[in-house]
Amino acid sequence: MAGAADSEPIPLAKPEIGPREEELVLAVLRSGRLSLGPMGERFERAFAAWLGVEDAVAVSSGTTALHLGVRALGWGAGDEVLTSPFSFVASANCLLYEGARPVFCDVDPETLDLDPAAAADAAGERTAGILPVHIFGYPAAMPALEALAARHGLGLLEDACEALGAVDAEGRRVGARGNLATFAFYANKQLTTGEGGMIVPRHGADAARLRSERNQGRAAEMGWLDHGGLGFNYRLSDLAAALGVAQLERLDAMLADRARVAALYERGLAGVEGLRTPLPARGEEVRSWFVYAVQLPEEVDRDAAIGRLAERAIAAKAYLPCIHLFPHLRELGYREGQFPVAEAASARSLALPFFPSMGESQVARVCEALAASI
Repeated sequence: MAGAADSEPIPLAKPEIGPREEELVLAVLRSGRLSLGPMGERFERAFAAWLGVEDAVAVSSGTTALHLGVRALGWGAGDEVLTSPFSFVASANCLLYEGARPVFCDVDPETLDLDPAAAADAAGERTAGILPVHIFGYPAAMPALEALAARHGLGLLEDACEALGAVDAEGRRVGARGNLATFAFYANKQLTTGEGGMIVPRHGADAARLRSERNQGRAAEMGWLDHGGLGFNYRLSDLAAALGVAQLERLDAMLADRARVAALYERGLAGVEGLRTPLPARGEEVRSWFVYAVQLPEEVDRDAAIGRLAERAIAAKAYLPCIHLFPHLRELGYREGQFPVAEAASARSLALPFFPSMGESQVARVCEALAASI
């Protein structure tokens, strides 16, 4: 006879919030400094130290971090930027905000990251930069992309919003190579502030500009209502930063828990014929587990599989759609069939429940239900 645990809903994601987060948020509330206070600076320092970089600038989301990065690189009208069609839409929208054109290139079939060879083929006279996405936490081929950028004199902006903790082909943490790099802290990320993001500057001039533009164009030495140029309200509140500080204190443990859950899935799904599980590592490259997205066999009806999982109180989601097929990007001339690897991955990808506190019995239940569903 099935127990209550067998029918208890298993969500797609769940943030890990505990007493330390409550303690620091309460401290901010009691301080009366809810924004532009010391907790935001504390979060930036702690994040930079954990990543191994000199500085980091907290902002209100990964999207706003990307937008500020585009502006820092000077990409605008008439510029083309090479990027991936298999991504969250913010990696293209941030270019459109400034009038730049995303030039999509197909992805590597194993990692699902931007294929350096495809990017090299797409480079042209108007190419101003490269925006690689470390998709699903797997490190992009940064040495090859940096070499391409150097050959053509291109700027680089890394979308590491799903990859906090990943390690690249040269053994470096993603975001610590000296390029502008962005992170996001939505509730399903490796570290959460509810909403929030971070951008890693290349140098002090970058950092000063980013801090000014996130705060309505106000420089550090200016008065409260003085503004030296165009800016945005892209600040991160001290309440959100308090969550970030607490999460950073146990980030290594949460990353280890994510890797543990991924390993349970790998073993539990090993016998499912035709199912492709995500690549955990290759050489020096190590994935930081953001989601656990499998590739279904071609003959399987994904929507039907999602429905059968839902009948067993298990959440699952098609993840991700190809962004070049969204209406506002189709207007640039994109259509089906241009990027076969990305489009095939998009058609078959299925995100399964995945969060650090997920237990062995929950993973086993998902694996059993998925095998039965396909």
